Amino acid sequence: MLTIDPKNIPLPKLHAYLQGVVAPRPIALASTVDREGNVNLSPFSFFNVFSSNPPILVFSPSRRGRDNTTKHTYENVLEVSEVVINIVNYDIVQQVSLSSTEYPKGVNEFVKSGLTPESSIIVKPPRVKESPAAFECKVNDVIKLGNEGGAGNLVVCEVLLAHFREDILDAEGRVDTEKVDTVGRMGGDYYCRAHGDALFTVPKPNAKIGIGYDQIPEKIRNSKVLTGNDLGQLGNIEKLPVDLDQLKGRPEVKEALLRGEEQIHRLAQMYLQQGHLEDAWRVLLL
Repeated sequence: MLTIDPKNIPLPKLHAYLQGVVAPRPIALASTVDREGNVNLSPFSFFNVFSSNPPILVFSPSRRGRDNTTKHTYENVLEVSEVVINIVNYDIVQQVSLSSTEYPKGVNEFVKSGLTPESSIIVKPPRVKESPAAFECKVNDVIKLGNEGGAGNLVVCEVLLAHFREDILDAEGRVDTEKVDTVGRMGGDYYCRAHGDALFTVPKPNAKIGIGYDQIPEKIRNSKVLTGNDLGQLGNIEKLPVDLDQLKGRPEVKEALLRGEEQIHRLAQMYLQQGHLEDAWRVLLL
């Protein structure tokens, strides 16, 4: 392991390490206005949702590391305590990146990026028409985390009105992850896309109580084939299956039983990859 004391490393290098592993990060495309009504649009990947009741979003326009200056978004929310947080998806990611250019104060990034301003209903800053979802917010607080370059400023936003494009919803009115097609910020110039083969599901263990890793037989826990992810899935079963004989007629099971433990574990792993948790346990218990 490389062990780093943040106090003993140059800020740009520390910044790169943090962003390289604290990822992917969702992107808040924040639209704000100053007291004269000038519009600013800028993306921030230090962003997330922190509460549902009340609905709270937080993003951080950090102080610039190179010269310790503050960003226009930060200055604007201190003057006008309102913001629209627009969600970024793959269709607009290049335009969003363009809006991050550090234009002089007063330059409208909607114009520079080609994104379309749409009047908000409650707050002064406009929404981004192309965004799949947007949140009109009041700024409840701005928390300074420091005074040196790189220090964050947490903008705590309460959602007053939420907008969701109808084409990202499924038949039941729920958000369809594939349709939203969000992007996340990684380290350096890298992004990732929440779409297609990049998406996978992990059954939540809050609907039932799994047996846990510690209840998996030691012989299985010490497998040379099964990974930590495999064992995590095995530990999420509520109770072990008892109807083991139903698998004995399968050709792949017969072959695995003849070839020994390693092949049995590989077959169980294949069942796990296919989402057949109980069958994986059955073959392991035979």
